[in-house]
Amino acid sequence: MIGITGLGVYLPEERMTAAQIAHLACIPQHIVETKMGIEEKVIAGDDDHPVEMSVKAAREAIQEAQINPKAIDVIIYIGEEHKEYPLWTAAIKIQEELGAVNAWAFDVQLRCGTAIMAIKVAKSLMLADDTIQTVLLAGGYRNHDLIDYKNDRTRFMFNLGAGAGAILLEKNTNQNAVLETHIITDGSFSEDVVVPVGGTKQPLTAEILQQGLYRLDVLDPDGMKARLEQKSLDNFLKVIRSSLEKSGFQEQQLSYVAMLHMKKSAHDFVLQSLGLQPEHSIYLSKYGHIGQIDQILSLYLARKEGKLHDGAIVSLVSAGIGYAWGAVTIEWGQRSVD
Repeated sequence: MIGITGLGVYLPEERMTAAQIAHLACIPQHIVETKMGIEEKVIAGDDDHPVEMSVKAAREAIQEAQINPKAIDVIIYIGEEHKEYPLWTAAIKIQEELGAVNAWAFDVQLRCGTAIMAIKVAKSLMLADDTIQTVLLAGGYRNHDLIDYKNDRTRFMFNLGAGAGAILLEKNTNQNAVLETHIITDGSFSEDVVVPVGGTKQPLTAEILQQGLYRLDVLDPDGMKARLEQKSLDNFLKVIRSSLEKSGFQEQQLSYVAMLHMKKSAHDFVLQSLGLQPEHSIYLSKYGHIGQIDQILSLYLARKEGKLHDGAIVSLVSAGIGYAWGAVTIEWGQRSVD
């Protein structure tokens, strides 16, 4: 059996309040608080860089698992491309910082779906290769750097925050079993949300940087909204239900959903559709959306708040621009080793 033996989270100290967002975006504060669901969000300080934050989260996960970093076989970076340097394999830097000298390392990317996808990749590696016993997933995020609060097209991303998370997976453990994953991608949305400059189509120039164009943007906001809104919620529920079914469970057995931060009405809709109450999840209104770290953060907070118990069936679920939806089922607590 493959299970989670360590969790780690790092959150910067700085916060941006709903009032500050409202001021920057020239919108009413109550819209930020009620519709967007943001009381405040975590933002990075000058020294809170994605890979450095990843290392801090990873150290916590390793400490909880009580293993020597030299026992780690593989390290997978699950953070964002927006990091200390472009064209840089972050996982190898994490390996060096942790002293995981016996590991090999690589990066993966599926935007906010990365953590779910990486869990599937890690489990597949562990099942396919007898020499891989321990895999560390770690990543950092500060995409709030790429938001222009004057750009109304990106309003749904005003919740972007900062932080890092880590998960340590081990083979032949009897705790927190990682079961089955279900992922959907839909390429019809692949170019809806991009940073439109800085790639090969529009290389960076001094003029582009001066114009502040190196920011996230939505190229067809009306078309995206019309095509995405209901499909996203349908696929969100589909990946949860499919992951549960593959894992041998029914949605009635689900007891906690670790999901990304999104508008409150959508969060509530998902819970209601699954027959769950607000206490069966944590709405991240005091954290914002920390990309692919949200599921790790939600699981981390749920454990801290006593929402998880032995035998609890947990769904980690994500949605990311591209568009991608994914869910993995976890059977929390002690279990007989397969």
